[in-house]
Amino acid sequence: MSNRQPTTIGVRAAGGARAASLSVASAIALSAALESAAAQAPSAADEVSDEIIVSARRRDESLQDVPVAVSAFSGDQLNAIGAIDLTDIEAITPNVTLETSRGTNNTITAFIRGVGQQDPVAGFEAGVGLYIDDVYLNRPQAALLDIYQVERIEVLRGPQGTLYGRNTIGGAVKYVTRRLADEPEANLRLQGGTFGQLDAIGSFSLPLLTDSSIGDLKVGGTVAYLRRNGFGDNLNIPDLENYNKDILAGRVAVEWDPTDTFSLRITGDWTDDNSDPRQGHRLLDAPGFPVLDNVFDTRSGLNAPEQSVVARGVSATAEWRVSDTITLKNILAYRDDFTETPIDFDSLPIVDLDVPAIYDNSQFSEEFQVLYEGDRLSGVVGFYFLDANALNEFDVLLETTGALPVVGLPGLNAFTSSDVDTSTWSIFGDFSYQLTDTIAVSVGGRYTEDTRTISLDRQTFLNGSSPVFGGPLRAPVAVAADLDAEADFSDFSPRASISWQPLDEHNFYVSYAKGFKGGSFDPRCGANAAPDLNGDGAVGVDDQIEFCRFEPEEIDTYEVGWKTSLAGGRFTTNTAFFLSDYQDVQIPGSIGIDADNDGIAESFAGVTTNAAAATLFGFEFEGNLGVARDWMRAGDALDYQFAFGYINASFDEFLGRTGEDISDQAVFQNTPEITAFSQLGYTTPTELFGDDGDFNIYSSFSYRSETSQFNFRSPIDQEGFVLFNAGLSWTREDGRLSVGVHGTNLLDKEYIVAGYDFVTAQPAFGNNPLGLSGVLTAFYGNPRQVFGTLSVSF
Repeated sequence: MSNRQPTTIGVRAAGGARAASLSVASAIALSAALESAAAQAPSAADEVSDEIIVSARRRDESLQDVPVAVSAFSGDQLNAIGAIDLTDIEAITPNVTLETSRGTNNTITAFIRGVGQQDPVAGFEAGVGLYIDDVYLNRPQAALLDIYQVERIEVLRGPQGTLYGRNTIGGAVKYVTRRLADEPEANLRLQGGTFGQLDAIGSFSLPLLTDSSIGDLKVGGTVAYLRRNGFGDNLNIPDLENYNKDILAGRVAVEWDPTDTFSLRITGDWTDDNSDPRQGHRLLDAPGFPVLDNVFDTRSGLNAPEQSVVARGVSATAEWRVSDTITLKNILAYRDDFTETPIDFDSLPIVDLDVPAIYDNSQFSEEFQVLYEGDRLSGVVGFYFLDANALNEFDVLLETTGALPVVGLPGLNAFTSSDVDTSTWSIFGDFSYQLTDTIAVSVGGRYTEDTRTISLDRQTFLNGSSPVFGGPLRAPVAVAADLDAEADFSDFSPRASISWQPLDEHNFYVSYAKGFKGGSFDPRCGANAAPDLNGDGAVGVDDQIEFCRFEPEEIDTYEVGWKTSLAGGRFTTNTAFFLSDYQDVQIPGSIGIDADNDGIAESFAGVTTNAAAATLFGFEFEGNLGVARDWMRAGDALDYQFAFGYINASFDEFLGRTGEDISDQAVFQNTPEITAFSQLGYTTPTELFGDDGDFNIYSSFSYRSETSQFNFRSPIDQEGFVLFNAGLSWTREDGRLSVGVHGTNLLDKEYIVAGYDFVTAQPAFGNNPLGLSGVLTAFYGNPRQVFGTLSVSF
């Protein structure tokens, strides 16, 4: 029978605040007591948590030794709790928001410690960096990754500008795929459940050459078919479901080790998402269209273009260990994705703010690193280059024909094309030096030069779609923007930390880090509406550029942390207190355009300003506790894991559209004050199918306090809520067979994760009523789901 310790994930223990406030002397005394207890219980001492290795500082280190607030989850841990995609990481990580962007299936919205970006349009930069195998994903489209064949996922909280560069001002999420096995191997994972869920994931790893004259050569790959019926239906278009899933994806890899000191890994991935468009739930009655009972149903009338997302990427990572202390590493990558999507803002069959859209993104990146690992000194220096393009084209359609008796311009359409190029390079370095056996210092910095260019066209057409979306070729009746512009930005992002490790079980650190999010041009800017900003008596191109341009935003974060690993790893905690000074905050906004002066805005133009500054502070406390061993029978284990996040996010200054400070009215979006997660798991040796193995049962809850969707109060803000999950599984002793049943959101809680609000009149925030029917729509998190899993390895 197996005596392995179960791997479970959880958050927040009772009495956690008291544990976090222990003095150093008390901690050392507790450590000694726990170690003594472990020594008196040999069977328990053998069952310790596996050491978690992370690469948060671009080099492999123990999670407990890294002076960074980082959470890490292995692929096995995520499978054990039935995690499906990156949004499932949100519940188990403190002060983190990862959600599906409004009106999309696989575009990600990410916030960490109050910093992120909700608008996925080209020209707006992310506030949280997402990486797959150390390759930065420049755009959020197709970045909501499904979890399969994962080695681990790391979530780094706080600015990571020194080692990860621009747009990691809030933090970073690292998705690390599983390396190929040394022996021939094949795996099949099946999942099926409610709403017609059927997922099939097959993978293989095959060594082609072993100890040959040209070294070792392995190939492998994974194919994933992920399918689920909709949580609701489109009542206006019977062939369409709402919130369904239809994805075919795959990865391939080649790993070549010609010598003991050189390795080359080439990987490729693709995703073909043919899910139906995800439309919102309308919260306002309209004549003939009362609010629907099912929050996952829609009456959307837009289905052109047909929803489609295709993404692909290839990368090559080479490592050469020049000596015992120096390793050279190079990461070369190319990625692109293409999305066609119909976004129906009002979710009605009438044509009222219907937005057919195209997102077309591509990027090439090159990164070179020199890593040093000495007796007392370790670190990395490197060079990074990114060349990327993001093209967005969309109509905003408004017609008077349909069910609503309205009056306006017939067939009005505001077309926007925003073509944004990014060229950026940086040099960076980060080193740690062991001053004594217990004290280490770390310093680093990154210098970045960033060039953004935009070709922006905003035109108004009559009588339907623009030529891009199938309309007849014709001249626009008005031009809101015809702008070609370029801007250069530069930044230096330093970091420093001091670590003190009085015992092997305790690591205290103090750190400072700076991060920045790149400046750009508002992709919806009405350039022709620019005022005379340079005071020369005329409005020219320079005024338009200044009107549409916004500067980088910056953050300075100070952090104090304490990491413990007691009783041979049975009790581990990670605690961090942080204070952030957030400056030049980019505030995207929209101004309604009333083309016929009837008091109703038929279209909108974007205005983004560096209008805010803020102070954020809080703390995070997470860890695990091996509660009992050999509790009810020999070899069993009861484990509790926890985390808790608190953040106080408030604006010191927030300049409204009139220049007035409205910081007393402004709120942080996607930033709940409290996040918590708690999981209790029990594992016991159990014979099944004539084989020895481990039976595991777990239950968990997650809590998120009130969450604002925008920088102003809105009817679609989500009040605090709790989600409850549970599951059980059995794994054969050799790990080659596993079966399980998982339930998520078992209380079937309805909760809003995103939405559109163009009815709340907030002129100071640039939010005015928009559209003829009134737009207040919401997108909801997944309802109750129950599914079974079967995993087989050959």
